[in-house]
Amino acid sequence: MAAGKGTRMVSSHAKVLHKVCGIPMLSMIYRAASALKPDEIFVIVGNDAERVRDSLKKTSTHFIHQTKQLGTGHAVMCAREELQKMQGDVLVMFGDTPRIRAKTLQDLVENHRGTGADTTLLTAMAPDPLGYGRILRSAGGEISGIMEEKDATPEQRQIREINPGFYCFKIKPLIESLGKLSNQNAQGEYYITDLIAIQRRDGRRLLTKLHDDFEELRGINSRRELAETSLAMSRDKNLALMASGVTLIDPDRTYIELDVVVEQDVTIYPMVVLEGATRIAAECVVRSGSRITNTSLGRGVQILDSTLITDSDVGNGSILGPHAHVRDHSHIGTDCRVGNFVEIARTTLGNGVKAAHLTYLGDADVGRNVNIGAGVITCNFDGVQKQATVIEEDAFVGSDCQLVAPVRIGRGAYVAAGSCITSDIPPGALGIARSKQAIKTKWAGRSSRSIGRHRGQL
Repeated sequence: MAAGKGTRMVSSHAKVLHKVCGIPMLSMIYRAASALKPDEIFVIVGNDAERVRDSLKKTSTHFIHQTKQLGTGHAVMCAREELQKMQGDVLVMFGDTPRIRAKTLQDLVENHRGTGADTTLLTAMAPDPLGYGRILRSAGGEISGIMEEKDATPEQRQIREINPGFYCFKIKPLIESLGKLSNQNAQGEYYITDLIAIQRRDGRRLLTKLHDDFEELRGINSRRELAETSLAMSRDKNLALMASGVTLIDPDRTYIELDVVVEQDVTIYPMVVLEGATRIAAECVVRSGSRITNTSLGRGVQILDSTLITDSDVGNGSILGPHAHVRDHSHIGTDCRVGNFVEIARTTLGNGVKAAHLTYLGDADVGRNVNIGAGVITCNFDGVQKQATVIEEDAFVGSDCQLVAPVRIGRGAYVAAGSCITSDIPPGALGIARSKQAIKTKWAGRSSRSIGRHRGQL
C-alpha cells in the first residue's frame, strides 16, 4: 500500500519515494516482496501516483489507483476486483517499512500456510508503542482485535504489543470480510485493522507471529524517523563491509549506500561518500572528502582527497586527485594520472595518460600514453553544440594550450606550450600557434618612471 501522502514528512513527494541509504522506501519493500517470487505484485497508488509508478517502471509491478484515500482498509478494497480473479493467499503490507527482510516475509507466509489460518499477522513488542495499533487479546490469549492509537482508551495505550502492518490473508475470506468494513471511527476511515475483529466474530481462524526485532518492522512517518532509519542501515552496511575485509578508518563518518559494492582490502578514509551503483575493486584507496556516484573503480585505484567522480569508470592502477572532477560517462584507462583541479567530462582516456594539473578535457578521445600539460583546455562548445577533440596515442600537449574542437592531434605529435590550435596536426608533427615574441629593451626603466608620475598625480 503506497497511496498515502505522509503528512508528517512535510513534503510534496509521496512518502514512499523518500530514500533510505540511497534507495526509495518502496523499492526496498518491493525487493523483499519479489524475493518470495509471488504470482503478482500489486502496488496501491494515490498521491504522487505518476512518480510512484516511475520509481518501479523497470519491474513487473501492477498498479491500482486509489482515487480517494479513505483509509488502509479502503486501499485493500480498491484491489478487490483483482483479488477476485485469484486464489490462495495474499500478503499485504505498508510501503513505509524499508528494513523488512525477505526472510521475515517468507517465515510469515510459511507459518500462515502451515497452520491453516485464515489470517496471520506479524506483531512486535515496541519500546514506545506511540502511533501504532495495539493488539487486543482475549482472556485465553487469542487475538480479538486491533485498536488504533486515536481510538484507544488510556488502558489500551499501555499495551506494548503492536501491529506493524504485515498481514497474510486467505483471499476468499478476505473478500468476504471487506464487504463488512465500516468507517465509524474517529478518523471516518476504513481501517484494515478492523478486519481482525470482523473475522473474529465470523469465527475465522486468526493467528499472530511475534517478531523479535521491532526495528526491522518499524514504519517511517517523519523526517526524523527517516534519518534514524537511514543512520541505522548505514551503520549496518559499514559493519558488514568491515566484516568482509574492508578498512573503514572511521565508520561513523563514512557514508556508503546500500547498493554500493566494495571488495576486499579497500581502504576508505573519513568523510567519504559512495553512492548509487558504485563498485570499488580490491586494493583501492579512497581518501577523505571524496564523493563517488554510479562509478566503477578498477583494482588498485587511488582516489586522493576531495575528488568527485560521477557516472564513469576508472581502470586499474590509476590515480585521481586531489580535487579532480570526472563526470558524465567518462572512461579513464589503466595507470592514468588525473591530477589536481583537472576536470574530465564525456571523455575517454587511454591507458597511461597523464593530465596532472589544472586542465579541462571535455568531449575528447585521448589515446594511450598521451601527456597533457598544465592549463590545457579542449574548447568543446561552439555556441550551438558540443564538438569532439581527438588526441592520438603518444602525443604531447604542452602547457596552457587551447584545442578548439573539432580538431585532431595526430599520433606522436607535439603541441607547443601556449598554442591555440584550430586545425589538425599531422602525426609526428609540431604544432605552434602563438604570436612572435617581441623584446622592448630598457622598458622596465621607462615603465617605472611612468608609474611614478601617475602616482604623483594622485
